[in-house]
Parts: sequence; C-alpha cells; structure tokens
Amino acid sequence: MTSERDLAEAARAWPFEEARNLLKRLSGKVPAKGYVLFETGYGPSGLPHIGTFGEVVRTTMVRRAFQRLSDIPTRLFCFSDDMDGLRKVPDNIPNREMVAKHLGKPLTQIPDPFGEHESFGHHNNARLRSFLDSFSFEYEFQSSSELYTSGRFDDALRRVLECYDQIMSIMLPTLGPERRESYSPFLPVCAKTGRVLQVPILAHDVAAGTIVYRDEDGAEVETLITGGRCKLQWKPDWAMRWYALGVDYEMSGKDLIDSVKAAARITSALGGRPPAGFNYELFLDESAQKISKSKGNGLSVEEWLAYAPPESLSLFMYHKPRAAKRLYFDVIPRAVDDYFAFLARYGDEDAAKRLENPVWHIHNGQPPSEAPPFSFNLLLNLASVCNSEDPAVLWGFVSRYQPGLTPESAPVLDSLIGYAIRYYTDFVKPAKRYRRPDEMEQAALSDLLTRLETLPAEADGAAIQSEVYEVGKRHAFADLRAWFKALYEILLGQEQGPRMGTFFAIYGLEESKDLIRRALAAEDLAVG
Repeated sequence: MTSERDLAEAARAWPFEEARNLLKRLSGKVPAKGYVLFETGYGPSGLPHIGTFGEVVRTTMVRRAFQRLSDIPTRLFCFSDDMDGLRKVPDNIPNREMVAKHLGKPLTQIPDPFGEHESFGHHNNARLRSFLDSFSFEYEFQSSSELYTSGRFDDALRRVLECYDQIMSIMLPTLGPERRESYSPFLPVCAKTGRVLQVPILAHDVAAGTIVYRDEDGAEVETLITGGRCKLQWKPDWAMRWYALGVDYEMSGKDLIDSVKAAARITSALGGRPPAGFNYELFLDESAQKISKSKGNGLSVEEWLAYAPPESLSLFMYHKPRAAKRLYFDVIPRAVDDYFAFLARYGDEDAAKRLENPVWHIHNGQPPSEAPPFSFNLLLNLASVCNSEDPAVLWGFVSRYQPGLTPESAPVLDSLIGYAIRYYTDFVKPAKRYRRPDEMEQAALSDLLTRLETLPAEADGAAIQSEVYEVGKRHAFADLRAWFKALYEILLGQEQGPRMGTFFAIYGLEESKDLIRRALAAEDLAVG
C-alpha cells in the first residue's frame, strides 16, 4: 500500500514542489539549530491587507507540505519590521496630523492614531495577529523593535560592522550617485529626537562596536550599534535577519527580485546561507494598479470576510501564485463557489488526487465534510429576484425546494445565505439594470412560458433546464450563450447569472412563470 509520504513525493501541487526543493537543499538533514525555519515579513507602515495574508498562507502551505515529506521539526516566524522609521503618513488612517508630527520615528514609538494600543506599530501588529489567529495559523510573531532592543540581534550587528566594507561594495553599485554619498547600512536612532536617521557614517570601530555620524544639528555623535541604538537599512536588515535567525525559506513579491539578490549576497558575506523561496506575482486592483498598503486601494481582510467565508480567501491565494491577479470585490463570488466545488469533489477522490486538491492545502489534509447544496452565485440571484435582504425569505425558498433543510441543520448554508445577502445589498443591487425584451426575445420568452406551463409543479432543475435549452435552440439567437445572457439581463437585471433550470426550480415554477409574465408585460422587475 502506498504511504502518504510516497504520494507526497509524487504530488504535483506547487506547495509540494517547493517543499521537495527545500528538503533537497537541506540534503534531508536537520539544520544545526534543530529545525527548519520558515519566515514571512510584514511592513506595518499601513494597515494589514490581503497581500500580507497571502504571503503567510502560502508559506504555511509549503510548510505543511514539507511536514508530510519529512520529520524534521519546523517553525514559522511572522516578522514585523516595526522599527522602521515612518516616511509618510498613510492615507487611510485617522488623526493624520498627529502622526505627521512623529515622522521618522520607529513605528513602535509613534502614538496609535486609533487610540487603541501603545503605538502605531503595536496597533498594526495587533491587527495582523488577530487576522492570522482567526485562521488558526501556527506561527510565532517576531517584532523587529523587540529583537533589536533586547540584544537578540547584537552579535549579528557586530558581524555586519566587521563586514562593513564588503556590504558597501555590494550596495553602492545598486544606488544612484546622490544616494551613494550618504548611504550606510547603519541607521542611528537619534537619542534626542527618537528619529531613525538617514545620515552618512563618518567612522566605524569594529573593536568598540561603534559608529560615528553627524547629527541633524551638525554635532558629531559616537554610538554603539547594539541594544536598539541603531537599525539597518532594509536590504542589509533583511540579510542580517536571515543570518541571525537562520532562515531557511522565505518567499517575496516579484517587485523584490533585485532586493532578494542583494540581500542574498550580503548574507553570504556575513557567513550565512540565504534562504530558499520563490517570487510570487503581485495583486492588482480593479484598474490593474499595484495594491499599496499606504493607498489602501486593495481589499482589506475585513472586507473580504464580510462577504465570504475565510476558506475562499485561502483558495484565492493558492491558485497560480506566480500569475498576477486582480483582487477586488468582483472576484469573491467565483472564489466562494470554486472553494465549495473543490470541497464537494474531495470526498470522491483517491488519496493521490486529494493532495492535488486545494482544500487539502487549505485545511492541512482535514477538510470539513459539509458543502452547501446551492452555489453562492445562485443564492445571490435568488436574493436579487426576491429583492429581499431578509435571510428568512431565502430560507423559505430553499426549504420548500429541499424539505428538511434549516439554519440549524445546515449551518454552512445559513452562513452562505448571510454572505450572499450582504454582497447582494452592497454590490449587486446598486448595479442592477433591467432591460426590456426585443421582439425576438419576447417571442422566445412567450415560448418558454408556454413550455414551462406544461411541466408538473414538482419538475426538477434538470427538466426545467432542458426546456430552457430547447427554447434557445428554436429561436434566432447567435448561440445559447446569447439566449442565457438575454434571460439574465431581462429577468435578473445583470449580465451574468446562474444555471436557469436550477434557479427556476428553487425560486418556484409558479413564481418563475410569473416573473416571465411580468417581463412580457413590461412591468418593473426591480420592484418585488
């Protein structure tokens, strides 16, 4: 009998491919620190967004695949660069004027504009952790400020000082002429203002562990590099972290390819080994612009979860990580239906096929068994044609179609109905645009009404769908797609819609015939 490990070694899903490459890189051996370290980084200058989550969930998927291939212990660090100096005030926060007074200070030294935590950095870290915890991720949160000020990075910082000239030779060719004049891997934290300073380093003393810089007021200052008195520029900082912590795997966005190369060279200069990983494509907004934390032009994690179950978001992250994808509200219904389609398929698949199913990676091999009997898209359209924002109204149709279903007996379906109503209210309803049927469409609708009137009241979705198909074939539509598009626009007020036979069956045959009659009579279908 083939073991799960044997199946995992042959699995083609991308997390298994990544995990196999990592295991090969380690030669199958336990690292000296006793575990394989996965890391994901987070820049908390803006509020957490879905791109941040995507990096964590994808790294977790690789980690879980690795755990199926090897008994080597693993850890996942979620690292926050919260000691960075804030360079600009994000557009999407309150009390921006107050925050502006603290520009240049580490994020953990800036008051929380939301008034909820001890600092802006702590606030954004809490938002990230709360979201990750809601997915039950197994991770260890790491704060840059904490590791710098506690001395955890001190030995690595001294090593950076020893390799100062090598690091400068790596970094300077990547900079413009003006930037080269003031660049140093070390950024002193001013004892007087608390700001992280971008100033030239006049001298450095490896034995003493100090640097000398010219302060903003012109005075020369000598300071230790340890204990949080300095931090590093972000590329040397990234490399120092890899070196200090012994990071084995970290993925990053495609926009950071050159930065990864520079950080890898610096890690090697320090005497460490750069981690494995891959570069994923970036998320784009509705206008195909790169999503930015500071602009807030992407979906927030809270926004997605207001309209869809969290597993749908994990599925969105799983699919094609190396392909650029638009991330805006319109993608949510498809993600929900795709998730439940994969879930419904999982129970009938063999062990090897299950490892290729995204729900295996979303649920670490233990997906739930309950999948709703109706699609999110169909529930959206049911809410649309009912013009109702009351879950009880939708449940009335659902339970009539499938007796025995109740909110108590089908909690997943109940939550999906709630999501569908919220999505319908906020996105579908404002965009609905009904149109009148033209002469050919009137004839087709009349034909459809006649054929539906011959069906028994208990006709199921397949029988109704057959009649809908036959009508479309009998009339002069360019193709069946044009016929269904006409039905969506005339009866539902939108360009896309559900499988009409199933929809008519759930809505009710009599109610569906009345809907067609009203369309033929040129009544306003926007009014329930």
